[in-house]
Amino acid sequence: MDVKGVLGSISFDGEWITITKTPVGQSPAPVRLRAADVTGTHRKPATRLFHGYVQFLLPGSTAAGEKSGVMQGGRPPYSDPHSLSIPYKSNDAAEKLVAAVEQARG
Repeated sequence: MDVKGVLGSISFDGEWITITKTPVGQSPAPVRLRAADVTGTHRKPATRLFHGYVQFLLPGSTAAGEKSGVMQGGRPPYSDPHSLSIPYKSNDAAEKLVAAVEQARG
């Protein structure tokens, strides 16, 4: 299960979540999270004007808050390794991925 994000992607194989961000000029830096270790998820659907995001919460770490402003549009900062901004066309795939992660956490 894959979700194409803004400058990256999220994949989920039923046990592991892989967030791969592709910063400009650098090689991809994947972050792997075990679904059983995730304590919660946040998903903000994108609109036609603003990107949304998917964020995974882990024990012992605080969730990066939403940044305000025209360019950020209420999303966590790009530097947050446990989140990824998503475009409007990825809303359905992101919803399915978050549901699958929540079920695997169960």
